[in-house]
Amino acid sequence: MKKANTEQTVQQYLVLILRRVSAICSGVLREQPRDSPSFSADIFFYRLLSHQPKLNNRYFSIDYTSFMNKAIILLLSVFISTISFCQKIETVYLDKKDSTANMYIAVVPQNGQINSFMFLLDGFGNHLPQDVLVQTDLPKYAAQQNVLTIIPILKTGALYFGSDTASQQSLKELIELVAAKYKLQGKDFYIGGFSIGGTCVVKYSELAVQKNYPIKPKAVFAVDPPLDWERDYNAAKRVVRLSDPDKVNGEVTYIIDRIKKEMGGTPETALENFYNNSPYSYSDSTQRAIKALIKTPIMIISEPDIQWWLSQRGYDYSYINIIDQAAMINELQRLGNTKAVLVTTTGKGYRKPGNNRHPHSWSIVDPTELIKWLSSQ
Repeated sequence: MKKANTEQTVQQYLVLILRRVSAICSGVLREQPRDSPSFSADIFFYRLLSHQPKLNNRYFSIDYTSFMNKAIILLLSVFISTISFCQKIETVYLDKKDSTANMYIAVVPQNGQINSFMFLLDGFGNHLPQDVLVQTDLPKYAAQQNVLTIIPILKTGALYFGSDTASQQSLKELIELVAAKYKLQGKDFYIGGFSIGGTCVVKYSELAVQKNYPIKPKAVFAVDPPLDWERDYNAAKRVVRLSDPDKVNGEVTYIIDRIKKEMGGTPETALENFYNNSPYSYSDSTQRAIKALIKTPIMIISEPDIQWWLSQRGYDYSYINIIDQAAMINELQRLGNTKAVLVTTTGKGYRKPGNNRHPHSWSIVDPTELIKWLSSQ
């Protein structure tokens, strides 16, 4: 392996390690496939802790002492590159006894001037809000435009469901707490999220209108969110039916069980719960959820690369989120929301640190265009 490639690989694994440390230390780390980057990063991390004299696997065969010197430099570089753009990143734990939930990081503009503020909710299972800083330059660009960015982990933790009552209450409390701490009353407030985080922010925006919250978003955006739990449940059941029982993706069976638990039943036994919990419901002819957003600017960003989903996962349109997103935006536009926008991208979805192709990624967001759109509302 060439020197430059070795250093790049080491840096990528250091970022993976930073993402995994909190899961390891908090005891919530789940078994990973042996050929996955997460598994290799975990082994790498444990070997560092146990002072192995040499690291030998498919990625590393490096003398420990020289490696550690270089690793320390690279580790510092990761931190420096993360914080240098804004000089100040605050990490706040609201429960001093728990570092895994009920906390946030604040990305503060360098000059201290805050013209507006924005909450970003990450996807399911991401234990470190700092990972958002790795996956997208949105907080960096927002800081340059004097937008304070808050990236939280709610009381319900990294495995949150987003649209559930507990997550929504925790988000509301955090928004009001942050607004008071930074004296943001009267300033424009934006909210956005990725994946389940997008589900969470769309639901919050609906409830903010329905329940007349003191702080309502001036505009909301969501990056490839699932929106209709009835559709998601039925589509997941279909995936299982079409699949070899020994080869069903564990994520699919998990989401079936999780939706059933959160809804208190299936669409056949608890349909009203599906309607009340989902940010959008295709089969709800009353449009109870989305009517609250008729006057709210909303942008949904998606990369519906059906060829990737077919070849890599065996999923068709019924089990990717674009079906909810297009339907919801269409209905909002028909209801009179002229600021309901669906943005579709091509070839932009890649996940760091390895730049692995995946259309369901933060990277499909164009920070410049998004901040421009938010600020114009």
